[in-house]
Amino acid sequence: MCGNDRSAPPPAAVPAARKATAAVIFLHSLRDTWRGPVMPVMLNVILSMPSWFDVIWLLPDSQEDEPEIKQAAENAKTLIDQEVKHGIPSNRIILGGFSQAVALSLYTAVTTQQKLAGVAALSCWLPFQASFPQGSISGANKDMSTLQYYGDCHPLVPLMFGSLTAEKLKTWVNPASVIFRTYEGLMYSSCQQEMMGTKQFIDKVLPSVD
Repeated sequence: MCGNDRSAPPPAAVPAARKATAAVIFLHSLRDTWRGPVMPVMLNVILSMPSWFDVIWLLPDSQEDEPEIKQAAENAKTLIDQEVKHGIPSNRIILGGFSQAVALSLYTAVTTQQKLAGVAALSCWLPFQASFPQGSISGANKDMSTLQYYGDCHPLVPLMFGSLTAEKLKTWVNPASVIFRTYEGLMYSSCQQEMMGTKQFIDKVLPSVD
């Protein structure tokens, strides 16, 4: 969903077993999709694939696709707005995903005016590490909970990106609400421990309500 084609299909929604009081918006990563359109990605030798925005290179000083990142964030904010219209308070919504998806989730969370419950971030980076766009930071989520899990052998997104992201987030939100954990030997993937930790994070941040 997203990319150069603005006519993306509607998101896949898992029906609630009972009246929904919270939502987890889990975005697809680069090359993953739920019937999503494709776009050329420079990092992958300009091959066309499902992508939220172009990834030119993954280095601290690399050029980034700012127009597409901002457009993708607007699409993500639309998903948040849709849940709010369905009766879910924004502070009962978690954004999440894997790799590129969480780059978008984090950017969306720190720029939206909607107060969110948190972000579940697996193997990610924050766009614009060196110079975040002036005036983009919103104070709505200064108390947002952020979970970052990272494999220390990630071949595409160096562990340094995860560490820099965690440190940057701590300057914008309550440092105590930022969790950063690494997994030895984990590459471009997730593991059972991550999934269990993510579930525990969701249960904690979105407790059941009567």
